[in-house]
Amino acid sequence: MTDNINKEIHKQKLERGLKNRHVQLIAIGGAIGTGLFLGSGKSIHFAGPSILFAYLITGIICFLIMRSLGELLLSNLEYHSFVDFVQDYLGNMAAFITGWTYWFCWISIAMADLTAVGLYTQYWLPGVPQWVPGLIALIILLIMNLATVKLFGEMEFWFALIKVIAILALIVIGLFMIFTGFTTHSGAASFTNLWSHGGMFPNGFNGFILSFQMVVFAFVGIELVGLTAGETKDPEKVIPKAINNIPIRVLLFYIGALLVIMSIYPWKAINPSESPFVQVFAAIGIVAAASIINFVVLTSAASACNSAVFSTSRMVYSLAKENNAPSSLAKLTSRKVPNNALFFSTIVILIGVTLNYIMPEGVFTLITSISTVCFIFIWGITVICHMKYRKTKPDLAKENKFKMPLYPLSNYLILAFLAFILVVLALAEDTRVSLFVTPAWFILLIAIYKMRKAKAHQAE
Repeated sequence: MTDNINKEIHKQKLERGLKNRHVQLIAIGGAIGTGLFLGSGKSIHFAGPSILFAYLITGIICFLIMRSLGELLLSNLEYHSFVDFVQDYLGNMAAFITGWTYWFCWISIAMADLTAVGLYTQYWLPGVPQWVPGLIALIILLIMNLATVKLFGEMEFWFALIKVIAILALIVIGLFMIFTGFTTHSGAASFTNLWSHGGMFPNGFNGFILSFQMVVFAFVGIELVGLTAGETKDPEKVIPKAINNIPIRVLLFYIGALLVIMSIYPWKAINPSESPFVQVFAAIGIVAAASIINFVVLTSAASACNSAVFSTSRMVYSLAKENNAPSSLAKLTSRKVPNNALFFSTIVILIGVTLNYIMPEGVFTLITSISTVCFIFIWGITVICHMKYRKTKPDLAKENKFKMPLYPLSNYLILAFLAFILVVLALAEDTRVSLFVTPAWFILLIAIYKMRKAKAHQAE
């Protein structure tokens, strides 16, 4: 009886309810993090104008990673996430480790962003306890995700649109200031500010190299568009379009925004503890500049948490379909939503947020640092699977219309870059510890997998 129920659960399929505009904005939202609005001041202070080159290089690498992911997903439309192709090309244990690692990555992001929601809300409501807005936000996001996948798409569409409007407003206002020679407390706005204050590499090559850790963190989540493949209408058209537009978005939203900021203010004049966006908007007399940016980062944090609720539930769903999680987590509602997986991930996020207030800050910082190292692992696994796919299924690869450019050179270039980032993480004191602790996470997963396998073998 139980086996029959499990078979029925495994026959269920997710609904393809995400439209082209949803996927395009999810792709944009994944590529633009809160770090651009709040953390860019720190990264500019760290590397100076050379930060533009760091974003350009990382953007190219992320585009190639996404091309490898896109080619894999479109090689088989039955793939709902990368766990499915990891299962095919690297085996069950690799799929188990990859799936649960990705789940952990997004759980920690959700914990961090719910904390951020509480902090940003306190800007307007200082008397409200920090945990209350985070809890309310999580309940709302759960209810919306339980409805339909289309509703998740709608939320992400509007969340991403707010970020896009804020960046475009900054670029338009900034260009006006530059071309009219607008004078700030630091002098006239001009493109010459980029190189006339110590050159493009004012802190030397060392500052440029160390800036990559912050830049890579900004792109974490870009692969989320790959998780939408199983719920996208016409994925063969929509997914390639979303991926191919990534370079334009990186150029416009990151490089364009930072170039304008550093042209208005010399890099030394930008306060690392403040948002450069607030500085620019306030300079032209927008009184509510701080409130506007606070609203943008609040919606950005809510967007990241929304993505976390969605991605963790779909990852658990994929794991359950492959018997790497309890089969009940693969159950879909009449609206084709994995409600059990949604409840499971939301409860874990809630426990994590509670622990965040109990545990010292250093422990939580360590968890988020580990998750970033794990994201690098996910990207690496995707590229390795792509190489295996090309080698083992050349006929299928020949028919694929969305091929990764410059294979296998691109694959080796990505892997070399990811290895370089691990070296950079080892150089920075605050991230070095995570490199020593992260192996413990993988050892734990391998041990759990071996125990599950032994238990299943005994039951036969």
